Amino acid sequence: MHDKKDQKTIKLTQGGYEELKTELDELIDDKLPKAIKRVADAREYGDLSENSEYHDARDDKDLINTRIIEIEEILDKAKIVKATKSKNIIGIGSKVTIYLKGKKTRKRTFQIVGEYEADPVEGKISGISPLGNALEGHKKGDEVTYQAPAGEITYIITDIK
Repeated sequence: MHDKKDQKTIKLTQGGYEELKTELDELIDDKLPKAIKRVADAREYGDLSENSEYHDARDDKDLINTRIIEIEEILDKAKIVKATKSKNIIGIGSKVTIYLKGKKTRKRTFQIVGEYEADPVEGKISGISPLGNALEGHKKGDEVTYQAPAGEITYIITDIK
């Protein structure tokens, strides 16, 4: 067992913390009991070695238990960070519009969020991701270069909300 001092702190916004707490409650109060019942029901079908329903139900229950443990660990290590109110300097919570240097017509907007809140499809990038980390602390008009998997990329910041 590790000492709390050895644990890596995980930054979450209040919204991200609440989303994980809600997911945990749903898993414990609803999904896990249903999965346990499904395993028990499938066990009654007979020979367990050839009972695919039993094995599927048990696998689902194991996945739910694993996710419960994962969320509990995240919440245990979580530090709630306040979203920045600054419209001048990028931080957690900032909505940032950038464009690829030399391609002003290709603007993209992201919100900088805690590491377990990231969802690139929704335009949410983690503050610890290479791009999120590179953007934090910068201002409108700054050029920001970071190391992407495809190589070094430079963006120009056009707006911060």
